[in-house]
Order: sequence, then C-alpha cells, then structure tokens
Amino acid sequence: MDSRLRGNDERKVFHAHDTRVDNMRSIVAITVFIVIAVSVAANAQPRGDANNFPTRPVRLIIPFTPGAINDFIGRAVGTKLTELWGQQVVVDNRAGGNTITGTDIAAKSPPDGHTMVGLSIIHTINPSVHAKIPYDLLRDLTSISVMAASPFVLILHPSVPAKSLKELVALAKAKPGALAYGSSGTGGAQHLMGEMLATMASVQLLHVPYKGGSPLMTDLMGSQLQFSFMSYSTAGQHIKAGRLRALAVTSAKRSASTPDLPAIAEDYPGYDAMPWWSLAVPAATPKALVTRIHRDVVRVLQMPDIRERFTAQGMEIIANTPEQAHAHLREDIARWAKVVKAANIRAD
Repeated sequence: MDSRLRGNDERKVFHAHDTRVDNMRSIVAITVFIVIAVSVAANAQPRGDANNFPTRPVRLIIPFTPGAINDFIGRAVGTKLTELWGQQVVVDNRAGGNTITGTDIAAKSPPDGHTMVGLSIIHTINPSVHAKIPYDLLRDLTSISVMAASPFVLILHPSVPAKSLKELVALAKAKPGALAYGSSGTGGAQHLMGEMLATMASVQLLHVPYKGGSPLMTDLMGSQLQFSFMSYSTAGQHIKAGRLRALAVTSAKRSASTPDLPAIAEDYPGYDAMPWWSLAVPAATPKALVTRIHRDVVRVLQMPDIRERFTAQGMEIIANTPEQAHAHLREDIARWAKVVKAANIRAD
C-alpha cells in the first residue's frame, strides 16, 4: 500500500479516537455537574426551607395515652396546623416509661421539622427521679412554645374536718403521717406536689401511689384517701356536687378559672406547681423551621375557638417564644430537683 495513503488512514483513526475522547470527557463533565447540582439542591431544600414546609405529613408524638389532657391539646392544635399547612399532622400516641419512650423517639428523629413532640411537667421531673434517661431534655430537643398551663386543685373528701389549707396542715401536724394523699404514681406530678407542700409546711404526709387516675378517684370518693391534687376539669363536677371539697390551687397565684380558690402560695410563699404543656422538635432543626413552626403554633393558639376550648378545660393560653420555653424547662428541672432531693424520691 502507498505510504501516503497509509498516512491518511492513520490520521483518520487518530482523529476519530480524539473525537471519542472529547465526547467522553464532555459526558463525564455534564454528569459531574448534574450530580453536584442535585446534591446541593437536596441539601438546601428540605432541611431549612421554611417557605415550602411541610413537604409531607408531620408526626406529632404525644407520649401519653389517648384521652389524656396532653392528647386533647395535641389533637386540637394538630387539627388546626393541618388546615394551615395543607399537610396532615398525625398524632402518634407513644405512652410508656413515664413519657420517656415517646420522647426518646422524637429526640432521635430527623431534624427536618416533620417530627414534633408534646412535653409536660412530667418531662422536667423525670431527670431527678430516673437514674437513666436516653436523651437530654435541654440538649436534644428545641422548644417551640409553652402552649398552655393550668393549676391543679388540692381536693379532699368532705369527711376531713378542714375548710382551709391552714386547717389541713394543722390536722397533719396533730397526726404526723396519718393524712393520706393519692397520686397516679411515684415520682409523678401529684406525688411531688404533696412533697413540696410537706416540705414547705414542715409536716409528714402519707403518700399512696396508684396506677392511674381512675382508681385514685374511686378511693378518694370512698374516703380511703383524705386528699389529692387534680385538674379542675377532672374534679370540677364532683366539687360542684359536694362530693369533694376544693381548698386551693397549685399555681403561684389564683387562677382566672377559679378566682375564689386561694393559691397555696398565699400561705406558703414560693409554692409553685403549675402543670403546663409545650411543643418541641429535635435539637438540630434549622432555625428557619423553628421560627416557622412557632409562628403557626402561636397563630393557632390565638384562634377564638381554640381559646374557648382551652378555657373550658381551665387552661390559660401561654404561647411564649422558643427562648422563653427553653428557659422554662431549665427552671422547672431545677425546681423539681430540689423537691426530689429533699424528699429522697427515686422512681427506678
């Protein structure tokens, strides 16, 4: 074959080879660009895009059984958020471990705003009465807002000859350890309300723990117990019917729903055992999402029908800021730690 023809053929082969290499390089470059673009978009969108939140149904974990006041609040707020967001807020009741089970699930959930958890006074008592908790309330959760609060009422059986808190304390001093009060369990809110009173009034009381509120109410109504602490929504009908007597409320000041009842703090300054209910999300949730959720929760709490429903249950709307809600958790943990230490209480 002629050498010139052979040279032309070789140049054609080399040219074709170079063209294929250039095409491959272009394809690789385009692929890399697409991968980077998709990655950037994926990281930028769901975690912090408050404008497009939520992008799917939101789970609201309530670490209590259905029907409890915590469940009532969660469902009322969740229904309104569903209407605002156009995405279903699904209440997930995860009772167990004195709220620890459900709260742990929430604390370990993806921090994208699509998992929330309802907190209560029990959450700030738990760190002092349980030796091991798989999460840190202040470190692993970010508060959205304290939604509402409502004092418990100190109630007693009418057979107890006491028409005031001072008279009840006088009876306790006359018979140390004879007056029995019931709670729904050791280390719970009702238990510690009694221990706080016993410490501040310098009296000895007999604590009787129950497995739930129903058997407690049965024994109180039957005079097997002398007194207890309950929400007005639970005990109100029995108080009005004269089957139980209300002496005082557990808040630092009188409640707007029961203005005629004195606060325990009027006789024992510093007594403050106000049950409350708040909302939180996993700690790493972006600030923009926390702000968005807080704005919408406050909007819901200001709705007239929500205010009416909560007031009917003896609750006061709080709707504070995430920073205020977090400070409240910290202060409540410290308050109950003092009571638990003074009474030497352990639930484990």
